[in-house]
Amino acid sequence: MAIDRPGRPEDLPAAEVLWARWALVAVLEATAKAEAQADRRGGTWINGEGLHLDDRGCTWWTFQQLGEGRYLLYGHDESSAVKWHEPSIDMLAQAPSWLPYEHLRELLEGWELGCVYWYENGSWARAPYPDELEDDGLDCGMSRFAVREEALGELIASERGLPRARADALLTAAEARRLTTSEIGEVLDAAASAEEYVPADREAMLRSLELAALGWSARNQPGNS
Repeated sequence: MAIDRPGRPEDLPAAEVLWARWALVAVLEATAKAEAQADRRGGTWINGEGLHLDDRGCTWWTFQQLGEGRYLLYGHDESSAVKWHEPSIDMLAQAPSWLPYEHLRELLEGWELGCVYWYENGSWARAPYPDELEDDGLDCGMSRFAVREEALGELIASERGLPRARADALLTAAEARRLTTSEIGEVLDAAASAEEYVPADREAMLRSLELAALGWSARNQPGNS
């Protein structure tokens, strides 16, 4: 499923699916060194605030769960024409009361936001756009997770260099919230034995996996309590 320009709510998969794909990449990229980069961190990661993507250049995004069945996706890609549009577009028009308005308005006032999408009752929504708007950045920013084939490509091309079959199995397990100890162990073992790839940081991956809630808890690891 491709994303239109500008994006439409129906272009996005269910929030739980989007979360699983994004979170899996965050788990595989996790390192203690990256965790320590609190200021202007780059890459794909998860923390107590949610999922993040930042290429430290032209695109950044945040994805948060804000209660049972409620999610918020916001960010900016340089392809977005929303914040420059005249007359101005209210990105929070028709938004629900549970959004973190203070934070979002701070971003708006700083000209940092390119679009805002929210999810509730099984459906995505966003503010209305004028017919002449060409792009809101959703395609360039989120196709890597919204389109499954592109999500597979992210895993195959990642620092872990996963073979397609393994990437597909991990993605399927993540989407179903069924990641197991053995599946994560395979990734760790493969990373440890592959000289051409960045070694896996086991503890950082397990910390990220806890936050991602993809079906297996680090507390189930032998020796942990």
